[in-house]
Amino acid sequence: VVEAYKQGLRPTIGYELNPWLLCLSKYRAWRAGYHGKVSFLRKDLWKVNLSDCHNVIVFLAPSVKPPLATKLLAELPDDARVVAGRFPFPSWTPSSSFGQGLEQAWAYDMKEVRRAGQSSTEGSS
Repeated sequence: VVEAYKQGLRPTIGYELNPWLLCLSKYRAWRAGYHGKVSFLRKDLWKVNLSDCHNVIVFLAPSVKPPLATKLLAELPDDARVVAGRFPFPSWTPSSSFGQGLEQAWAYDMKEVRRAGQSSTEGSS
């Protein structure tokens, strides 16, 4: 969330259910000098409506990616970008990738993800 803020993305909001991780995130933002500039909310990502989000950054286990992909496809606008850290979305083709190993991230443009999904559906009919 802090890095997104540094890159000029506004507003920057992080969602976390685990109270310890939430406190840790808030502490790290405060320590880095970003208190009041970024927000961390104790909310369930599955219950948050993401339809007004244009940049989504996720650090989640591979097992969570398929159901999250369904949610993101249903809610995000075409001009949204999703960045996945550590683990890619298994059925999506990234627009770009950077880093290596545990520091690797994949960027996905929703318009392209949807277009590729439509192409593969049409090709299998």
